[in-house]
Amino acid sequence: MADITAIVLTKNEEKNLPDCLKSLEGFAARVVVVDSGSTDATCDIARADGAEVLAHPFENYARQFNWALDHAGIATKWTMRLDADERLTPALCRELEALMSAHDADDVNGIVLEAWLYFMGRRLAHARNMKRKLMVFKTGVGRIEDRNMDEHTLLSRGRSVDAREKFLHYDYKDMSHYISKLNWYAGREVRDYFDYVEGRSREVALDSLNQSTRNKKFGFYYRMPMFFRCWLMFVYSYVFRGGFLDGKEGFLYHYMYHRFYRTLVDAKIYEHNKRGTPYEELGALKE
Repeated sequence: MADITAIVLTKNEEKNLPDCLKSLEGFAARVVVVDSGSTDATCDIARADGAEVLAHPFENYARQFNWALDHAGIATKWTMRLDADERLTPALCRELEALMSAHDADDVNGIVLEAWLYFMGRRLAHARNMKRKLMVFKTGVGRIEDRNMDEHTLLSRGRSVDAREKFLHYDYKDMSHYISKLNWYAGREVRDYFDYVEGRSREVALDSLNQSTRNKKFGFYYRMPMFFRCWLMFVYSYVFRGGFLDGKEGFLYHYMYHRFYRTLVDAKIYEHNKRGTPYEELGALKE
């Protein structure tokens, strides 16, 4: 059993949570589920599995997770962030235990993990978005930057290393839920977009890969013509990077994420610029 506390944020995750918690069995010494008003069996499932359950209203992911860091009374050497639709594998658990043991007393204070993305039951092996994030860190050294979208874990000191094994990300319940989630994401993305262009965002130091990705988003993507850029992203990812090799699931993922979602973000930006509509109150995703 590793000296680590896993924090899982939930809202109506009765479908995903059992497998998430099962993947932590025998690995995490403590599991804390922070719920934001579930109306299904999420909290009962968590308690039945031995997890502790805390409740807190949701503002955004970063503030919810940071609230957990401040109020969960974490006493373990390490802390982990894990979403309910994510799973560890036995091989990854073994690697993490080895890495935490090897870096127990040096300046390596974080571990970066990368995901295999599953969509509609199929693992997307081609042209997938690289879901890569710092998920494990020494307690008291890591916090998530206060953004509405594309938030990263920051270390106050030390450095991070990469794990070779990947975690599993099941980013799909059903199409209606997925569309609702993309609309919710779009509202968060628009908030961050205007914070950036209007000079309200506070720049922080990221690792080279995440900094490069963010620079491309705000320094290149958002400088291209509105509504054209989402078509370009779809063609680039689906055609030139080989997304078509993942069959119908690959087409649906790339169309929904790059074409539909990115068009929705542009539409919300356009609407706000044209009509001065107020920003959406984000809160938790409505199920």
